[in-house]
Amino acid sequence: MPTIFFYGPELDDEKKKELISSFTKTASRLTGIDKSAFTVYLRASSPDNVGVGGELLKERLEREKR
Repeated sequence: MPTIFFYGPELDDEKKKELISSFTKTASRLTGIDKSAFTVYLRASSPDNVGVGGELLKERLEREKR
């Protein structure tokens, strides 16, 4: 069973559905594996729990807003 993991921001239900559908269709097309075989996991990660370039994403985003 092919599995796709996506770690990113919290999304509303419509965007989750669209993302899952898009990932599944694209992976199926590129691999030739039927869509029904794919499992997609969406994991929400808040900016205060993510590090980018050695710093908290939350701090980086705040700095870029200025």
